[in-house]
Amino acid sequence: MIIKKFQGKTEEEAVKAAKKEMGENVVIMNVKNVKKKGLFSFLKPQIVEVTVALEENDRESRKQTVAKEEPKKVDLVIHNDIIKEPEAKESVAFEAEIGKRLDSLQSYLEQRLQLNEEERIEEEKEPEVESETMVFQKLLYNTMINNEVDEKYANEIIDEIEKINGQNATIDQLLESVYQRMVLKFGQTESITPATEGPKIIFFVGPTGVGKTTTIAKIASRFSLELRKKVALLTSDTYRIAAVEQLRTYANIMEVPFQVIYAPEELQEAIKNFNKFDYIFVDTAGHSPQNESQKEDIAAFICVAKEMAEIEVFLVMSATTKYRDLIAIADAYTKVTKYKLIFTKLDETSTLGNLLNVKLYSKAPMSYVTYGQNVPDDIDYFSVQSTVKQLLGGKKEDE
Repeated sequence: MIIKKFQGKTEEEAVKAAKKEMGENVVIMNVKNVKKKGLFSFLKPQIVEVTVALEENDRESRKQTVAKEEPKKVDLVIHNDIIKEPEAKESVAFEAEIGKRLDSLQSYLEQRLQLNEEERIEEEKEPEVESETMVFQKLLYNTMINNEVDEKYANEIIDEIEKINGQNATIDQLLESVYQRMVLKFGQTESITPATEGPKIIFFVGPTGVGKTTTIAKIASRFSLELRKKVALLTSDTYRIAAVEQLRTYANIMEVPFQVIYAPEELQEAIKNFNKFDYIFVDTAGHSPQNESQKEDIAAFICVAKEMAEIEVFLVMSATTKYRDLIAIADAYTKVTKYKLIFTKLDETSTLGNLLNVKLYSKAPMSYVTYGQNVPDDIDYFSVQSTVKQLLGGKKEDE
């Protein structure tokens, strides 16, 4: 892995310089403001420094293709009230100043390490650095397990950092490596993107009781009320009258069109009627993974939409659901369509391991997370850094 720093007057300028030299696949690891040095430095404006990382195979690919590359149009990504360029396909990592960048995480882990050392039975005394390394690796592993990271993935991460660092790595090196590996495993966060032409059809699928309808209302209100986009709301969830009325109420508050669709032909007609709109959000019926007929219904709606416009599908799941059930849900919808992941009810759980588990199992990109019932609040773009920090025992950023 190659790690470099770039500076600019703004974050965008520094990132642009990084991508120009190292390619689009760079992973933005850290962003900070720095003061210029020298005489009268206090009069000089701050500059922005970004730390980026790049896997070796990505760098080789960059060398082979850079001469052939032509300027390409960059798609825009909607991210929490603003529009900006997509981030790199892999997420961030950071260098040796790990203690400062993870706030209280370093001291927390060192305290835990001290307790482990006191309880350790010293049958065969090994060199001090090697003993600390082994104990610290065990601590990292146990922390992930306590946060309900699946044993398979926790072992995989520990094995990878052992190969990278060897047996004599320092605690800082181990913590840096495990942070980097977890960030890279989560990968790039992907949000809703506008269609190149015509409306973008956004389907929300998932089981009942996960807050799918409320999540649609939160996202639709952001686009309609804050970003001033033309939005229409549709629902094919004719099984639950309460869900229909709930979405109708939200549509009335936002003053956007609302329609119940009972068949793929009605969706086809609705897309024609709203062809001047920016986004059409479609709520679908929740169902169990074993309900084949409802899966076929959803597949039929998606198939019709694909023939008429650009689509995106978001699988909405609750962070409080058992891992085994989450896997069954992911498998069921994988048979229907490709999707991005939205996790709800983060405020109802103290462990976030299932977010990493499902991400690695499904290989679907992470998108949004919700943590309450307030509309249009209580929803955010998924934060890789904040989530990894919590999985390693750190505190939430707002604590």
